[in-house]
Amino acid sequence: MKLTFWGATRQVTGSMYLLELDDEFKILIDCGRNMGREIDYSLPPTNKAFFPFDASLVNLVLLTHAHIDHSGNIPMLYREGYEGQVLCTSPTADLTSLLLYDAANLNLKKVKQAEGDSRKKKKKMDRLLVKGDLYLQKDVEDAMANFVTLQFHRRFKVSDTAWVTFIPAGHLLGAAHIIVEVMEEGQMKSICFSGDIGRKDYPLHIDPSTEIPAVDYLLCETTYGGRLHEDKSSPEDALADIIKRTCIDIPGRLIIPAFSIGRTQALLYTLNRLYTERGFTPIKVFSDSPLAYASTKVYQKNLKQLNKEARDFQDENDSLFDFENLQYIQTEKSSKAISNYAEPCIIISASGMISGGRVEQHIAANINNVYCTILLVGYSSEGTLGWKLMNGQKTLKIKDVEYNVLANVEKIDIFSGHGDQADLLNFVKKQSPEKLKKVFLIHGEEESMMTFKELLATEGYHNIEVPEMGQEYIL
Repeated sequence: MKLTFWGATRQVTGSMYLLELDDEFKILIDCGRNMGREIDYSLPPTNKAFFPFDASLVNLVLLTHAHIDHSGNIPMLYREGYEGQVLCTSPTADLTSLLLYDAANLNLKKVKQAEGDSRKKKKKMDRLLVKGDLYLQKDVEDAMANFVTLQFHRRFKVSDTAWVTFIPAGHLLGAAHIIVEVMEEGQMKSICFSGDIGRKDYPLHIDPSTEIPAVDYLLCETTYGGRLHEDKSSPEDALADIIKRTCIDIPGRLIIPAFSIGRTQALLYTLNRLYTERGFTPIKVFSDSPLAYASTKVYQKNLKQLNKEARDFQDENDSLFDFENLQYIQTEKSSKAISNYAEPCIIISASGMISGGRVEQHIAANINNVYCTILLVGYSSEGTLGWKLMNGQKTLKIKDVEYNVLANVEKIDIFSGHGDQADLLNFVKKQSPEKLKKVFLIHGEEESMMTFKELLATEGYHNIEVPEMGQEYIL
């Protein structure tokens, strides 16, 4: 069989890997959006296909989890002629639906807000609808109609010669490692796609499974391949300390850029525990993201897939997320009105990297406020506003306006959903260095990959590859 790397090669986003079996059955593992890809509408559309392969010849898609850098181009796959199914866990299907519809709405908004005369707007709309650089709601409907859900730990036959098994990865509700087994020439070959690897004792999420079977080939993500998590305190202690300093000791406000799915739920659950179990001073909390509100309902619906601590909390308190002074913000008008709230408050809003979304307006409105603290709680890609703040940049350009950074900027990684270097090493060490034929390092910045590669070498793993975009391997 042949494995081709079409995404997340020496970068974090755009996970996409094509596995072609000897009997010509083709499996695409993840179909993520490259978050750095921008469309130049000044250029005329071409007849070039969106994907570097013929989508109509793909037989099956396997999805590790819902995040847009793993799922975001699935509607495009159907626009390009794919007719098969997408296999994933049930929570992944629910969360992916929310994310894809949200992306479609944003795409339509981009078209409606296009600058220029009506002729230019028509040209942009034609490009959207005909060429298919972006997708709309109908495309998402077509895609979601073909999702088929599987349970964890159930081996499922997908072709005459191939089987798949989903194993809990802990990174997000429903997130999975995927084991693919293939019978070729009387020999069983196996490959594990890590997806994104979670961390132990994370709020809400189950721990990554320790039951990873021995495989011949391993794809391992390396988002944190070059570093360890810094914060050793509990999520409750870390958040309590920051809230006390920023909203109680002084009449300030705390802005937390957070991804709508996963990170926001962990924060709301932790706040609920602070107020419920520690008698923490109630402070107004604004959760400003309709997507976060919808995905929180999915979490509440899937209690059996959360960790025991969360299930016990639910049994004792009847809700994981609802608490005094929490307000979900739905409309743009209500979002903008938060700026007029004069009392100490906490604002949780997307996006986590401050790369678009409502959080940008909150940052712009408060960046000059010395009584405001911006708390960064996760990974930010290089070049994003989150990355610039994290690296101490003194000025920030938001929507073409330059601001001096007078607000306090803090960061904690206790809410990062990614396992760190030690977690990644433990994941790889489930495999024997003598029996494992190759390790492929993916989904990380190149420096992080190289650091992790050197660490693996000291542990006896020597057949380690760091693929380039489009690179092929015969397995």
